[in-house]
Amino acid sequence: MIRAVLTGTGAALPARRVSNAELAERVDTTDEWIVERTGIRFRHIAGEGETTATLARDAATAAIAAAGLSASDIDLIVLATATPDNTFPATATKVQAMLGIDDCVAFDVAAVCSGFLYAVQVADSMIRAGAHTRALVIGAETFSRILDWEDRTTCVLFGDGAGAIVLEARESAVDSNDPNARGILATRLHADGRHNGLLYVDGGPSTTGTVGKLRMKGREVFRHAVVNLAAVMQEALGAAGLPVSAVDWVVPHQANARILDATARKLSLESERVVVTVDQHANTSAASVPLALDQAVRDGRIRPGHVVVLEAMGGGFTWGAAVIRM
Repeated sequence: MIRAVLTGTGAALPARRVSNAELAERVDTTDEWIVERTGIRFRHIAGEGETTATLARDAATAAIAAAGLSASDIDLIVLATATPDNTFPATATKVQAMLGIDDCVAFDVAAVCSGFLYAVQVADSMIRAGAHTRALVIGAETFSRILDWEDRTTCVLFGDGAGAIVLEARESAVDSNDPNARGILATRLHADGRHNGLLYVDGGPSTTGTVGKLRMKGREVFRHAVVNLAAVMQEALGAAGLPVSAVDWVVPHQANARILDATARKLSLESERVVVTVDQHANTSAASVPLALDQAVRDGRIRPGHVVVLEAMGGGFTWGAAVIRM
């Protein structure tokens, strides 16, 4: 059978790194308040000339190099973002042009913080269907540009960045328990639009004609996140035919250290098996999972043969998980 195998990762962060202390000079908050409630210490903020597309390009370039490929080898680009450069065209097509790819399928996916998981399943499905052989899957955001910098409850939570992976079509064993069966073993996605009002942006082309600003009811989001993320990880592992004990690493959406801890406890997972970058990057929405994945791959924690679970939940609500054997 054809399976989508992850062969390269990449990441990109804006040059400007902002500490909690620097934010405290701008809004009514403190380093202690932010760390205690979120675990965040730093975030990167896009500057002049840095956009979702430029960050995505840099992450994509790194992922392609890690996979030992050239840009011309890519025949599919799926880019997850809630902060595109333009309403249209798709930011994926801008990245395509920046990479010098003359022709490939390129489009955006909008599922906010779960966008990267949605993009992974889309690319996986297209590869398994035989339509494409090498896919670039990107999560990229410049959330700093939709934040209300007067709202201390939200502006301290988010940062900018991009992460990317390369997926390649490979013939693989059918049995996911086969240690040689590399690739995406299972994905599961969900959405429940009844909760739109808990995490949203108060603008858009069809309503206000403006970009709008991010609004969130944090306590309600936290409650849903812990329940939904634990459930969807169990669901994805069940689909892959693997117990929690088979998981080497969980790479979660980096929203809040408390959510990461609570989700791990709910699954009886040791905290040492959870990749955490929220302290350095804050919440980068669709970019957070691939950013954390790339860091763990490059520092040697995640290695070939490891079973890795990716998971995320975002506005909508949308949520999902993917099980991958590296």
